[in-house]
Amino acid sequence: METDPYNASLGLSGLINIFVVIVCIGLSWWGLQEFRFDMLLRRPKSAAAKLLQIFLSVALGSLVARFIIEYFHWSTWLHEMF
Repeated sequence: METDPYNASLGLSGLINIFVVIVCIGLSWWGLQEFRFDMLLRRPKSAAAKLLQIFLSVALGSLVARFIIEYFHWSTWLHEMF
């Protein structure tokens, strides 16, 4: 069975996008470790506080990853101009 080059390219692109999102979420988690949640939350060591930190990491990491992925796509379109 032959693999369609277009589908293989889409699959590779999807795999790279997943990798970029996971790396960005990990980096945002690492960055948020330095944030002082104890100044804002009543119980910063509680499960709810950790869940909030996870949600913030996912939201921030997803935004950064979306920017990186879109920036890459925009830069690949530039060669069409010249």
